[in-house]
Amino acid sequence: MIKKAIILLSGGLDSLAVAAFPQNEYKIELALTFDYGQKSAKAEIDASAKICKYYNIEHKVIKLDWLKEITKTSLVSDEEIPTSNLGTIESAASVWIPNRNGLFLNIAAAFADSFGYDFILFGANKDEGATFPDNTEKFRAEISRVFESSTLKQPKVIAPLINYTKNDIVKIAMDNDAPLELVRSCYAGGEKHCGECESCRHLKTALIANHGEKYIGILF
Repeated sequence: MIKKAIILLSGGLDSLAVAAFPQNEYKIELALTFDYGQKSAKAEIDASAKICKYYNIEHKVIKLDWLKEITKTSLVSDEEIPTSNLGTIESAASVWIPNRNGLFLNIAAAFADSFGYDFILFGANKDEGATFPDNTEKFRAEISRVFESSTLKQPKVIAPLINYTKNDIVKIAMDNDAPLELVRSCYAGGEKHCGECESCRHLKTALIANHGEKYIGILF
């Protein structure tokens, strides 16, 4: 029996690849996109809406205005998004939103409990797990276990990309005919990807590694 799933959808590479990932046990029926005052909020919401239309998934945007008020990180503040010294502790700290995945997954769990969803999917992956603790298998397993006692439905948290790098993720997306032209992975708020932030550079490198240069002209 195919069970119902919720996906955390930012409109970026990882969540698109999760939407495109081969699904035998579940069917994604609801996508949650979060607006917490990030510079790229409008672009992320627009990209997510297009992805949901492509996959025929119900789409809800959740506003969390207060989250911007408790952090000074560059995704939400006037501080410039890092374009140098990338991959360092300092650059990671500059784009860290406090307990973001924990918060988003708990909200998704409330939806699951109310509307009977069995699974919650999010785009944690190997590359980001090396830097951000809420992208690790340890985190995924522990929050899934928490939902066993904090909800009646007891939804299982799944991270299909947890053992994959960005290069792998682009390959998965391409192999499954994901609409990569719809992706929005940039931290900045411009009409196109800035090409300079860490997220942009990871996407561009992964596209080149998988002979996906045709998307670079569309996205950047």
